[in-house]
Amino acid sequence: MTWFRCAETRPWASMRLFCLPHAGGSAGFYRSWAKEISPAVEVHAVQYPGRADRLADAFVTDAHQLSRLIAGAMAPLLDRPFALFGHSMGAVLAYEVARLLQERGAPPVHVFISGTRPPHDRGDDRVTGKDDDTVIAEMVKLGGTDAEVLRDPELRELVLPYVRNDFRLIEEYVHRPGTRLTVPVTVVIGDADSHVTEAQAAGWAEVTDGRFALRVLDGDHFYLVPRQSEVLNEVMRTLEVPAG
Repeated sequence: MTWFRCAETRPWASMRLFCLPHAGGSAGFYRSWAKEISPAVEVHAVQYPGRADRLADAFVTDAHQLSRLIAGAMAPLLDRPFALFGHSMGAVLAYEVARLLQERGAPPVHVFISGTRPPHDRGDDRVTGKDDDTVIAEMVKLGGTDAEVLRDPELRELVLPYVRNDFRLIEEYVHRPGTRLTVPVTVVIGDADSHVTEAQAAGWAEVTDGRFALRVLDGDHFYLVPRQSEVLNEVMRTLEVPAG
């Protein structure tokens, strides 16, 4: 089973955008992006193992290992310039993937970080080890489409195992010293996100020698759902691709 879902293949596209979902999320979260983003960009969303059409695949329990697997799977798709976009857990993974690809001489042209604290300042919030109701309550508090799924008892049995895996993976993640990014980084957060403040988000500037920008939009942790157009406009403007 391949690692990427591409809702609309664009052989003529000058740029690829690889999108990494949040904890408990799947590639479907980015499905609508292909319709709205510039025709010059081909969107590839990462499908983590153990969910959706990869339900039978074994979980990956370590963020560094997952990043290596994603970076390796990207290799055949790096025949044109590309950028990375990650939301929440996916942002930390996007950062680690970017480090690996830079080490291998194939860096992204840009890294977009959404809705999370920097890798060296993760905080100490923990859901791992809590009971099902607490995990569900945390998902509902964060918002997003996954929270609605958890209200259905039958779907909950399918969803909770990978939600738990993702929470554990990101809560146990430890930033390792090493490769420092040289690529530009743009961070986007919601102004009412309880998991990251503007001051904390600014800490991402410390992980790159490239250009750094921070954008704050109206909204909570999942600001990028109602603000999709604004997010994509930011991406297109930054990547200097035509909007239509």
